Amino acid sequence: MRTVISIPDLRAAVRALKTHGKRIAFVPTMGNLHAGHLALVERARQAADAVVASIFVNPLQFGAGEDFERYPRTEARDAALLAEAGADLLFLPAIDTLYPHGKDDCTRVEVPALGDILCGAARPGHFVGVTTIVAKLFNLVQPDVAVFGEKDFQQLTLLRRMVLDLDMPIEIIGHPTRREDDGLAMSSRNGYLDADERARAPMIHAMLKSLAGQIHAGRDDFGALEEEGRAVLDAAGFRTDYVAIRRVEDLAPPQSKQDELVILAAAWLGRTRLIDNQRV
Repeated sequence: MRTVISIPDLRAAVRALKTHGKRIAFVPTMGNLHAGHLALVERARQAADAVVASIFVNPLQFGAGEDFERYPRTEARDAALLAEAGADLLFLPAIDTLYPHGKDDCTRVEVPALGDILCGAARPGHFVGVTTIVAKLFNLVQPDVAVFGEKDFQQLTLLRRMVLDLDMPIEIIGHPTRREDDGLAMSSRNGYLDADERARAPMIHAMLKSLAGQIHAGRDDFGALEEEGRAVLDAAGFRTDYVAIRRVEDLAPPQSKQDELVILAAAWLGRTRLIDNQRV
C-alpha cells in the first residue's frame, strides 16, 4: 500500500490507476480503525479493482465542545491495518491541505432538510461538515464507488442524496453495521466508555430490536413506540437525543403501512454519544 499526503501526489496516483483501467473504490475514514472499518475495505475490494482509503479527522463536522481535540489519532496502526486489509492507496492529509484558507471560510456543501433533522438537530452544522469534506474527497479521488457503514444511516442517506443532486458518477454502497458479540455497534468512540457504561451500551441495540419486533407483529402507533424506546433508554441511565421511526428512503415520518422503515436512536452515556439503527 502506498501512502500519500499531498493533493498532487494523490491525483497522480489515482491517474495512474485509471490509466491502467482500474475501477476505484473509496473508503473515507477518520481513523482509529476497528473491524467495522476493515469490513468496508473488504466490501470495497469486492466492488472494484483498487481501493483508496483516507484518514482525516475533519474539524468542520465537530461542533463547539465536541471531541475534536481528544478524538484518537492512531495513524501508524491504522495504516498497517489498511495495508493488511488490502487497500492500495492511503490519503493522509493535514488540515491545511484540505482547508488551505481555513475551515471557517471554506465553500460548503449542504443537503437541506435531511441534514437538519435527527442528528442534524442535535448537532447543528455537523452534516454540512460531513457533506463538504466528502464532496472534496470525491473530487480528489474520483472513485467509481464509495463504501460507507450503515451505522450512521442518516449520513448514508445524505450522501446518496448529495451524489444524486450534484450528478456525481459515483455508486454509494452501504455496508451492514459490524457489531460486538453483545450487539453493540462498533464505533471508534466506544473506547470512551468506562466499564459500567460499556456494560449498559448494548441496551440501545436491544431496544431497537424490541421495537422492530413489535412493528413486525402489527403495531403501527409509531409515536407511542418512540416514547417507549426513549423511556427504556432513560431508565437505563442514558440521556436520549431521539428514538425515531422513519422511512428508509428519505427519513420522513411513515405515511403508510407499505413504507420500508428504519428505527434510529442516539443517546449519551456519560461523555459518549452512541448511535444505532434497525431496519424493519
